[in-house]
Amino acid sequence: MNSKSILLVEDNPSDAALAMRAFDRNKLLNPVIHVEDGQEALDFLFAERKYAHRNIEDLPALILLDLKLPLVDGLEVLRRVRENPTTRRALVVILTTSKEEQDVAASYDLGVNSYIRKPVDFNQFVEAIKQLGIYWLILNETPPPVK
Repeated sequence: MNSKSILLVEDNPSDAALAMRAFDRNKLLNPVIHVEDGQEALDFLFAERKYAHRNIEDLPALILLDLKLPLVDGLEVLRRVRENPTTRRALVVILTTSKEEQDVAASYDLGVNSYIRKPVDFNQFVEAIKQLGIYWLILNETPPPVK
């Protein structure tokens, strides 16, 4: 896997398609792995079930995580990512429609790197994805892997 890949954790097919269109429109050529629920995200990150063949140390450069997910919610995914020595430094950005103050607070308490509310307007969403890509995939200095 490319070290600059993106894991998109999004259960809503329309929002996932919108994100993919925004990546394309901004010419973000990073490989995107899309998973549709929190359990699949954990399986991918921890190389379990259908992802058992994957090298667990080969993590995506960025995890875009929705909060309202089936099976395992986004906050629980974040908690497990931060608890695991292999993934605890992973860059996680919450990308959600939730405006709940408690979701923002809980996300930061669990160690999220950033919390972004999905803009409703497509052009604003495209611009948000552009800025997100520039900052997290180009400008930001990523932490070294945990050894």
